[in-house]
Amino acid sequence: MLVNTLWVRCHCAVLLSGHFPLVCSGSRVAAFSSFPFLRARKKKSEYGCVDTERYASLVRAAVSTRISSQTPESIEKEDRWLYGSIIRSKAEASKMVKNPYPLLNDAKGVVQSDCEGRPMSKIPLQRDASQPAIASVTKILQKTMSAKQAFCLERWRRKKIAELGEEGFKEYTTKLFMQGKLFHSAIEGILTQENSPKDDMECCEEVDGYLQSVGHVLDDVTGARAIESAVHHEALQYLGVVDCVALYKGSLCVIDWKTSEKPKPFIHNTFDNPLQVAAYIGALNSDKNYNYQVESGLIVVAYKDGTQAHSHWLSAEHVQQYWERWLLRLEEYMEKAA
Repeated sequence: MLVNTLWVRCHCAVLLSGHFPLVCSGSRVAAFSSFPFLRARKKKSEYGCVDTERYASLVRAAVSTRISSQTPESIEKEDRWLYGSIIRSKAEASKMVKNPYPLLNDAKGVVQSDCEGRPMSKIPLQRDASQPAIASVTKILQKTMSAKQAFCLERWRRKKIAELGEEGFKEYTTKLFMQGKLFHSAIEGILTQENSPKDDMECCEEVDGYLQSVGHVLDDVTGARAIESAVHHEALQYLGVVDCVALYKGSLCVIDWKTSEKPKPFIHNTFDNPLQVAAYIGALNSDKNYNYQVESGLIVVAYKDGTQAHSHWLSAEHVQQYWERWLLRLEEYMEKAA
């Protein structure tokens, strides 16, 4: 009773005095004021001018805890309203080989892996003047390279010319070619055991770094069957010179030795080299001069500074894929040459 009486008296006194309290949280009386400037002015909301009806569905979807009822069609309609009509690009049709040709030669039977003690081939490249010129693997790939690859090659050429000048660039490319020949000759000497690796490195200072670079790969190469030997695909009419056919970690394969100034740790860094290896494998399997066939490949990229070479193994499955891509490039070349 006493509390209620005090509460009534307090409110009556407030009403008579004209002062009203500012109430904080709960029901406590915090303060009293009759000064207008102390009263907080109500801020005008920035969302007052928003068309709530227009965005009502968006607000409901945002605050709703249920699964959205939007469908791919409704989302596409909403995107079209926000961003305009969708411009769809036509997907480029994947090219198919018109005249597929098998990689392996059924007449030769299974792939041989036992090469120890077998004779090594080194067939020189010969061209018959009485027959139409047969294109090489290198020429076919050069004539059918992609626009992007051709652009990169031309940009590299112009950059080198800007650095070295025309004459300097010619000397540079000639030196690279000679280093490549010396490198391949040194590899041949090692694999045929005509010279020891130590003798080759002492005699060929120009390729000393390259030989150091591939040292760990050469440790796993045995039983060479062919070195710098010509291969000819009579049915598809192309030819080339294979660097090496030997056992790598026990598997017979075509080995392609490459030199590079830049590191190539991934297979895509080697550009068309996998297609080149696949083309050599197909030609070797078709060539009657070889009584065996191969289905795997190895690309070894050596570096002049002696950095450990990058080796890229091409399994039978990978070689088959690159073989199909090679057939497409070959057909493209034949169509351009016709």
